[in-house]
Amino acid sequence: MKRIQASGPTDMRQRAAAPGNDRPPADAASPGWDALLADWIDRFFGRLGVRGRVVMSQLPLSVTLFLVVVAAAIFSPATLADDTFRIAVLAHATLFGLCLAVPWGKLHPEAFTLIPVLDCVAIGFTRQAGGPSFNVLSLLLVFPVVWLSVSRHRHRVVLAVLGTVLSTVVPAAALEADPLQGSMIRTIFLPLVMAAIAVTAHVVAGALYRQRGTLVRKDRDLAATLAESVRRQRLLDAVLSTVDVGVWVVDANGEDVLTNRAMRTDPSLARLIPATGSPELFYGDRTTPVPPDGFPAVRASRGEAFTNELYWAGEDAGQRAYSVSGRAIRSMDGTNTGAVVTFAEVTALINALAAKDNFVATVSHELRTPLTSILGYLELLIDEPGHEDIQAELRIVERNAGHLLGLVNDLIAVASEDVELVPQETDIAGLLAAAVAANHEKAALCGAALVLDAEEPLTARVDPVRIRQVVGNLISNAVKYSPDGGRITVRARRNGKALVCSVSDTGIGMTKEDQEQAFTKFFRSARSRDTAIPGAGLGLPISKTIIEGHGGSISLTSAPGEGTTVSFVLPAAQT
Repeated sequence: MKRIQASGPTDMRQRAAAPGNDRPPADAASPGWDALLADWIDRFFGRLGVRGRVVMSQLPLSVTLFLVVVAAAIFSPATLADDTFRIAVLAHATLFGLCLAVPWGKLHPEAFTLIPVLDCVAIGFTRQAGGPSFNVLSLLLVFPVVWLSVSRHRHRVVLAVLGTVLSTVVPAAALEADPLQGSMIRTIFLPLVMAAIAVTAHVVAGALYRQRGTLVRKDRDLAATLAESVRRQRLLDAVLSTVDVGVWVVDANGEDVLTNRAMRTDPSLARLIPATGSPELFYGDRTTPVPPDGFPAVRASRGEAFTNELYWAGEDAGQRAYSVSGRAIRSMDGTNTGAVVTFAEVTALINALAAKDNFVATVSHELRTPLTSILGYLELLIDEPGHEDIQAELRIVERNAGHLLGLVNDLIAVASEDVELVPQETDIAGLLAAAVAANHEKAALCGAALVLDAEEPLTARVDPVRIRQVVGNLISNAVKYSPDGGRITVRARRNGKALVCSVSDTGIGMTKEDQEQAFTKFFRSARSRDTAIPGAGLGLPISKTIIEGHGGSISLTSAPGEGTTVSFVLPAAQT
C-alpha cells in the first residue's frame, strides 16, 4: 500500500548554556535559518565546556581592546607610552588570561560574574588614562553589561549597574581625581544609560527564553506526535496488509488514495482501480454492468453509506462475488473529503447457498410426488366403506401428511425465491376476516384474544390464495409466540395509493439481533428453540417473497417482553 514516509522523532539532547545565558534544554530544531543557527550555537557552546564559554564571552571585549591599542599606537603614541594606560591594558590582558586559566567548571556557577565586573573597572581605568580623546571607550561597557544582563537572574542586572558605577568611581579614587570633575555624561548619564541597557537586555532575553521554552515544548510535543503517528502508520500498514478484505480509500473526486495488499493482488478487484485497468463490475444479477457513477467508491465519496451490498467483478466463469460496504470520510466541518470502501469476497458463500437451495428444491420436489400420492390414496381409503373403526386414525394421518406436503411446498417456494401469482380483484378486508375466523379457535386455546380492525372495503389486485397464506403465517406466528395469552390484533388501512396491513401481538417479543435475522431462511430465535415452539423458520421468508412479488414490502418491529408487529404494504386498486 502507499505509505507516508516519515522520519522518527528527533533525538532529545540536553545542551549546556553559555555562562549568563541560562538557555533551556534544546530539543530538535524547528525548520528555519534562525532555528538552525540557534541549534548550531547550542552545539558549539556545548562542546566548548564552561571554560570555553567564559573565554568566548570575554573574547569580543578583548579583541576590541586590542584594536584600540593598535589604533593608539598609530594615531596617539603618547597615550600608549603612558604607564597608567599600559597598566589598564595589562589588566584587560590579565582578565582574558584568567578566563583561559581558571577551571570555572569546578567553581561556583556564579564565580564567572567577577570577570565582567572587573571588566567595567578596567574599562574605567583605560578611559581615565586615555584622557578626553578616549572618552568614547565608555561604550565598551556595553560588552560586560550585556554579558551580565542577558540572564534569567535579576541580581546580575544589579551587578551590571554596579559595574558601571565602579567604572567611574574606582578609577577616580585610585588616580586621586574628582569623580565630578568629568563630564556630566560620564558621571551621571553613563550609569543611567548602561542601567537602561542592562534592564532592556534582561527583559528581551527573558522574553526570548520564554519563547524558546515554548518552542522547545512544542517541538517536543511535535516529536512525540510524530512518533505516535509513525507508530500508528506502521500498525495500520500491518493491519491492512494482514486482512483478506480489500480496502480502497478514495478522495472526494473518487480518485485512488490508498489500497491494501488484498485489493491490489486480487485480479478482479485490481481492475476496479482506474490506474490499473478498465473497470468490470456487475450488479447481483451478474449481467447488468454498474455505470461509472454507480461504482461503490464514487457513491461513498458522494456521502452515501451502504453495507454488505452484493456485486460481481470479472466476466464469464471468472466472476467473483463481493460483499461491499462504504462510508464517507468527513472533515471537522462535515465536508466530504473522501471515502473508504471494503470488498469481502463471498463467492464461496454464494455458491454454497445456491447449492443448498438447489438441494432443498430437488429434495422437496422428490418428496412432493410421493406425498401427493399418499394423500390421494388416503382420501380413497377414508371414503371407502368398511373402515369406519379407524376413521380417526386415518384423519390424523391425512392431517399430518397434508402438513408435511405444505412444508414441502414452502421449501420449494423459499428455495426458488419466486412464487407463481394469479392476481385478481380481491377484498382484503374479507380475506382478513376469513383468516381471523380460521385461527380463532387456535388463539383461544392459548388464551389469546384475536381481533380484527379493518376498514371496508379494501380492494387490491392480488393473488388471494397467496395473501391468505401470508396472513395465516403471521397470525400463526403471533399465536405461537403468545404462550401466555394476550391480545392479537389484525389491522388494515388504506394509506394513499397503498394498503397497510399488520398483525400485532403482546407475546414474548424479539431481541434486536433476532429482528435482523427474522426474514432469513430457517432462522429461529434461541427463545423459540428453548421453549420448544414448533416451526421451521420459513413463514416470514415465504411471506416476504410473496409480498415483494406483489410489488409491496414487509417489515417487523419488536421488543423483548412487549410483543411483535409485522406490517406489509400492498398497492391498492384504483378507485
